[in-house]
Amino acid sequence: EQISRELDPYARALGHRVASVYGGVGYGGQRRALDAGVELLVACPGRLEDLLQMGALTLADVTAVVIDEADRMADMGFLPAVRRLLRATATPRQVLLFSATLDGPVAALVDEFQDSPTVHEVGERGPDVTSARHLFWSVERTDRVGHVAEIVRATGSSVVFTRTRHGADRLAKQLGRLGVNAAPIHGGRSQSQRDRALADFTKGTASALVATDVAARGVHVDAVASVVHFDPPADAATYLHRSGRTARAGASGVVVSLVDPTVSKAVRSLQREVGLDDAIAAPDLALLDQSRPATGSPRPNRRRRRR
Repeated sequence: EQISRELDPYARALGHRVASVYGGVGYGGQRRALDAGVELLVACPGRLEDLLQMGALTLADVTAVVIDEADRMADMGFLPAVRRLLRATATPRQVLLFSATLDGPVAALVDEFQDSPTVHEVGERGPDVTSARHLFWSVERTDRVGHVAEIVRATGSSVVFTRTRHGADRLAKQLGRLGVNAAPIHGGRSQSQRDRALADFTKGTASALVATDVAARGVHVDAVASVVHFDPPADAATYLHRSGRTARAGASGVVVSLVDPTVSKAVRSLQREVGLDDAIAAPDLALLDQSRPATGSPRPNRRRRRR
């Protein structure tokens, strides 16, 4: 939905129409958009396959395909569907593939569907961990909720990551009881609920967005002051993707990991892999003073959308 909104003004300037199709909502509006004619379709694989089976559209004349977040597609098991969809498009076709990595299953996709591809690299080869300040606080599990509430009050807009959907819902309620307006967002909530949570967070009505890892790449909101790892990330890549929700577009930010003393050894291993040498220390709210963005609350990047 975000990508579709960004593309729409460009397409309109060229006399083209854009539509987006994804699960979690009814088929009616999406089918009507397809029936009206679409030159540019932004789609999630599952819903696109459903619509193909219904006969709502054909890909036989599609000559350009962009696969976004290919590595994440691989992690989530979507590549078989991507392969089926690619085979349904025209031949020859141009396939553009955007990915943080080009190895493993993604490399197999390159071999199968790209002919003598050219590789374009943007940014540094390694992730930039210096754009945000990284803090690792030693906190007992039972004390984590209170510390999250203090971080949100000190910094303002915060994205808090939990391991499970149930954990996200529970933490949002616990923060609410402490006077922090928090909105949960994860794959178990309906599309309308996710849209409302993101809108509340963008407007500043909710000062915390409590998310599972599905949001680590999917949520793009400027001026997020802090990211909190309530539950530890599964690996270094997840740490980086979560942490990248703050310190975006030249802004500063802080990343706080709440470390249960029993997992300190694993966290130090993750630090080495990421390239951080920060000590695991006692919580210190004074270190958060510089984290609040000058604008106060998160907002969509309207200037970029207009341009």
